[in-house]
Amino acid sequence: MPEKTHHAEETTSKMTEARAHARAARSSMLKSFEELIPHGFIEHRKAARKEMLLAMRSLLDAAIERMDKKRPE
Repeated sequence: MPEKTHHAEETTSKMTEARAHARAARSSMLKSFEELIPHGFIEHRKAARKEMLLAMRSLLDAAIERMDKKRPE
């Protein structure tokens, strides 16, 4: 039985190590992309993403209002 516990701990340790490696690789990749892409593009992309999220919020708010109006009180 202790052998299975050791195996589970070893597997968990390897998974933790793999996740840490993946995070570091992602961070490094993002930094290299930021060096290739002009800063203005990144700022416009962030603003566009925010506007898209606000548009989605507007759609959700309208849908909620319609549901509330249809609900009998």
